Amino acid sequence: MTAEQFFFYAFAAMTVASAAMVITVRNPVYAVLSLVLTFVASAGLWLLLEAEFLAIALVLVYVGAVMVLFLFVVMMLDINLARLKEGFIRYLPLGVAVAVAMALMMALVVGPEHFGLERVPAPERHGPEYSNTEALGRVLYTVYVYPFEIASVILTVAIVAAIALTLRRRPHTKYQNPDEQIAVRREDRVRLVSMKPERRE
Repeated sequence: MTAEQFFFYAFAAMTVASAAMVITVRNPVYAVLSLVLTFVASAGLWLLLEAEFLAIALVLVYVGAVMVLFLFVVMMLDINLARLKEGFIRYLPLGVAVAVAMALMMALVVGPEHFGLERVPAPERHGPEYSNTEALGRVLYTVYVYPFEIASVILTVAIVAAIALTLRRRPHTKYQNPDEQIAVRREDRVRLVSMKPERRE
């Protein structure tokens, strides 16, 4: 086994294991952190394919920005874990059936008869003057310009929705209105009472 094959199987196993943890762990924060590990392992696979720009973009954009936003939203939503665990046993058989069906479909589609070095050759090695960033930009802004713009709009809507979820009103949280604090007057908060002096006998 060569070093490239060793790193491929290591990153692939890490990706599969962390992706399984995303849907199996009970704590949403741990699920988000597992998804971060999935992205990092996927970036390693991109590096093996000589797609350095995609690997760096995956780490910087998704791990450094999007997943931080997801983690912030999950921690701000006050998710009731006890309520989420109530229907776990009830929907467990359905979830197992769906998981088995998806595994069978993936085995039929991504099988040795459809993939492998015999059918899909390894990517050709490029020289130091080759720039995959330039090649990706040419394809992205010519052939796939409309899907690129649609994806950017969807991501913007997702960010706005996440911010709207964190700004919702909670019944047991005390809020202060800054406008009312600025506009307050002394007469509204302090009342002077005139009392006659009392003499102690």
